Amino acid sequence: MPDVVTTVVPASIGMAKPGWRLGTPVAPATRRRLVAVALLLGDLVTLTIVAGVLQFGAAMAASDTDTNMASLILVWALALCGALAGFGLYGSDRAEPVDRLRRRALGNVAAVVAMFAWLLVNEPNNHLWGFVGVGAALTIVLGYYVEALIRGGLLRRDLWTAPTVLYGTMPACVALARDLALRPELGLRPVAILLDEDADGPWDAAEMAGLPVITRGQASIISSGIEVALCASGDLHAEKADWLARLPLRQIFVVHDASTLQVLNPQLRAMGGLLGLELRSAIHMPRNLRLKRVLDLIVAVPLALLALPVIAVLALAVKAVDGGPAFYTQPRVGRSGHIFNVYKLRSMYADAEARLAAHLEADSAARQEWERFFKLSNDPRILPGIGQFIRRSSLDELPQLWNVLRGEMSIVGPRPFPAYHNQCFDTAFQALRTSVPPGLTGLWQVTDRSDGDLAVQKRQDSFYIHNWSVWLDFYVLLQTVPAVLLGRGAK
Repeated sequence: MPDVVTTVVPASIGMAKPGWRLGTPVAPATRRRLVAVALLLGDLVTLTIVAGVLQFGAAMAASDTDTNMASLILVWALALCGALAGFGLYGSDRAEPVDRLRRRALGNVAAVVAMFAWLLVNEPNNHLWGFVGVGAALTIVLGYYVEALIRGGLLRRDLWTAPTVLYGTMPACVALARDLALRPELGLRPVAILLDEDADGPWDAAEMAGLPVITRGQASIISSGIEVALCASGDLHAEKADWLARLPLRQIFVVHDASTLQVLNPQLRAMGGLLGLELRSAIHMPRNLRLKRVLDLIVAVPLALLALPVIAVLALAVKAVDGGPAFYTQPRVGRSGHIFNVYKLRSMYADAEARLAAHLEADSAARQEWERFFKLSNDPRILPGIGQFIRRSSLDELPQLWNVLRGEMSIVGPRPFPAYHNQCFDTAFQALRTSVPPGLTGLWQVTDRSDGDLAVQKRQDSFYIHNWSVWLDFYVLLQTVPAVLLGRGAK
């Protein structure tokens, strides 16, 4: 059957024919099954890779592997896939990335508990307890990346996102459609704007959003091809709610604009006929700051030991290109406004500041770019070869592990800015930013990096501070790896 044509349609639009799919490549039930199968296969592949790596490591270490590995892997696969299914990971309904990472980690913990129980009964004297424990940690990390690859493939085929109809005022629906288009990983794909039969335009707004406008009568006919309804207006009357509830939809959401609240995992409380939204700033609780410090040391100590030879080689390369010190320090604004020296491998010429001043004086376009981003696409200060390499790969930041060990920085947090950069923000945001430890990596760095201007930096750092959790830090750490390897936005 043909898809509905995306055009501006007046309220007197002809009725859509039954069976039209509004751009959906397969039936909704088939889409959900394909998503579940793809994610399940991804976890089985992940577990197979991890088991192979661990067996190879055990063989290299001449460790005793005299056990029925086939039975172990089979039980592990059943426990893991069953746990992840129980946590709702074999679908795109729970699609927020940080929440999926949390559920993946908890699912692996549940699978490990089941495996330990199985080992206690069947292999009580075997060494495989450590095998399973290490394997679970690897499975969480590798499974996260495998899921990201699968999600990307499903998105390209329009299978990850559920066909969604938007219901409400035209401006609210258009704004919501644009927001969802920027976040396809959330699993919702607007396919139509639903208006009452007597609703007025503006129809040009729908055309700009690239969505057809349908009436309530048409929605009843083609509802079998729609999975989700989003009411984009907070004013959902009882009669409209009852009508939506009668449609064969899997989910109905009443959407409120909470962009100014920047809430990642809202806590709701029923208050009679009202709903209360609890806002907390968990990162400012003393126990969470202590927990964050402990986690910093757990990550930073082994990472610093591994980084020492890399830093030594890069330092020699810097000195070979441009004589002088291989390291440099720069004052940065830390927690509570404390000024501290941040350590970096030198990626610029010794007379970098003079070169910058001369360049900005001669090039007005470069001066405008600097005033907006405090970065330059073509920076005359950068050392040829080695300077560009360590900046693009972020290896020049490795000495800041010493700042982390000293307690001046955290592994994850808002990046510490020089005073001139920090002063470009309003005083309220400056106070918010310096209320937490600065980080070696941060949410802005793994999303926009140097491509984001001051407004983007403010939005991302505010979101991180307001929504901090161990899971958000874990998510940023995992996202740092592809951001560094691909050099996205680095300058």
